[in-house]
Amino acid sequence: MALDLLVRNGTVVDGSGLPRYRADVGVKAGKIVEIGRIRAPAERIVDAEGMIVAPGFIDGHTHMDAQVAWDALGSCSCWHGVTSVVMGNCGFALAPCKPQDREWFARCLTAVEDIPTEAMMAGIDWTWETFPEYLATVERLPKGLNYGMYIGHSALRMYAMGERGLSEKATEDDLRLMAHAVEEAVRAGAMGFSTSRATTHVTPDGSPIASRIADWDEIDRLVAAMGALDAGIFQIGPDISGGTAQRAFLDRLRRVALDSGRPVMFGMLATRQGIDPNPWTYQLEYMDATVAAGGRMYGQATTRSINAVFSLKSYLPFDVLPGWQAIRALPLAEQKIRLADPEVRRRLIAAEATMKPRDSVLQGGGAATTDPRKPDYDNLFPMLDVNWDDPSVGDLARRQNKHPVEVMLDLALDNDNRVFVQPLVNESPADVLGILRHPRTLATFSDSGAHVCQEMGSSLQTHLLSYWVRAKQQFTLEEAVRMLTFDNASAWELPDRGLVRTGYAADLVVFDEARVKPCLPTVERDLPGGARRLVQKADGIAATIVNGVVAIENGAATGEHGGQVLKGRLAV
Repeated sequence: MALDLLVRNGTVVDGSGLPRYRADVGVKAGKIVEIGRIRAPAERIVDAEGMIVAPGFIDGHTHMDAQVAWDALGSCSCWHGVTSVVMGNCGFALAPCKPQDREWFARCLTAVEDIPTEAMMAGIDWTWETFPEYLATVERLPKGLNYGMYIGHSALRMYAMGERGLSEKATEDDLRLMAHAVEEAVRAGAMGFSTSRATTHVTPDGSPIASRIADWDEIDRLVAAMGALDAGIFQIGPDISGGTAQRAFLDRLRRVALDSGRPVMFGMLATRQGIDPNPWTYQLEYMDATVAAGGRMYGQATTRSINAVFSLKSYLPFDVLPGWQAIRALPLAEQKIRLADPEVRRRLIAAEATMKPRDSVLQGGGAATTDPRKPDYDNLFPMLDVNWDDPSVGDLARRQNKHPVEVMLDLALDNDNRVFVQPLVNESPADVLGILRHPRTLATFSDSGAHVCQEMGSSLQTHLLSYWVRAKQQFTLEEAVRMLTFDNASAWELPDRGLVRTGYAADLVVFDEARVKPCLPTVERDLPGGARRLVQKADGIAATIVNGVVAIENGAATGEHGGQVLKGRLAV
């Protein structure tokens, strides 16, 4: 039998956690059909000599709902070995949506997820209204990745209730309409239903998003619609405000898991922000207790801190200050001339002294740029490399006997693309490692597609491989690949992905375990309408293969798009 694709001479790390072995992998019609010493001819050959051949990585927490309309590659995820993503998390989705609400939906995504409104309005051919229509639209689009999607609570509430969804309790008629829409979405192929109770999730005017107006009885009703079908995952953006409120949230979420019988997923984070933060171990113990009582529950984990990211080309912590605004409005070349002037610097440093002091209020990335506090310079790091061991701005200021603002300006003028990271949550690597080691957490919380100028979560997979496997030796390569593949495929109930096995979809990533790592990010204006975003590629990945199609080869797009829509069990 002639093959469509032969990945030859590689070392297979198959996603199961079992030891690696040397083999060829043969592909026909998008499926793995043979593993071993293969002598059959193939239309295309990928030479994997000296490379690892693993299942394509799966990222279950993204916000690529808008981006899929204009970016067939699926960047930046595509550059980090990802072949499958799930979008529509935390209740933020683009369907269902009435035509008159499209721009408002876009502005909400801008407010919470930092996806530029102008990019969405310019880049989306917004022809759908219902969730099945949106799913069908994504099916028709050229795709370099596989996409699964949730029906989102905020979108659903606004669709059913209009402006009442931002202030009122749902009526029985509202609940019936929303429950029917959840059922319709799951039958059409939705991965499930998502919502948010996160206090940092607000509308453009600063009020709570629609899902936060809903009471728990409403959530019970909508998750019960999936329970009646025995299908669908419930994903929720958690309350991480700490103290009694967070404990009450988790206790109520346990009831949803036990009553519905559906798998529940929420972001598992450690934080020192907020008043009376609960220890991150509390969340793990709570999750274990829920499972012991008969629920199914997963924590979605990152592999490093979640940060606000600043740069000369995007945001700086001082941009809202009157003394800075006139300069920051200039073209970049003129800014650099002004920022090098000692007298200008003295005025800018004086303006920084007027900023609000740091406090214990929990700040998300958006708040860090629209309502800034004076930076904690000992918790603000110039990204000099990708090894996450850089000195802080405060350290550098003391060494150089300079004001921290002057240190930042020196570094920014030295490199237009220099970024500064301010950890917001997961500040301690030891905490992150403890979360990742727990058997019920999933390495999957990238937020790819969101926070496009504030975060770099799309590099989660290559960061795990380069930092925690190679540099810190806290996981074997086999363990890390299992975390990125089979564990996630199992949690999202994707029956033919996440392993290198005959009969499975030919989603594969070929990489050099000694070289794989994220690259330093750059700020680019490559979104529709010229809007800017952080772009972060990777080194050491030779090929990414999606359903048997080579999508990325040595970091470059091939122009071939083999992506599909991933559908829940009822639609398969």
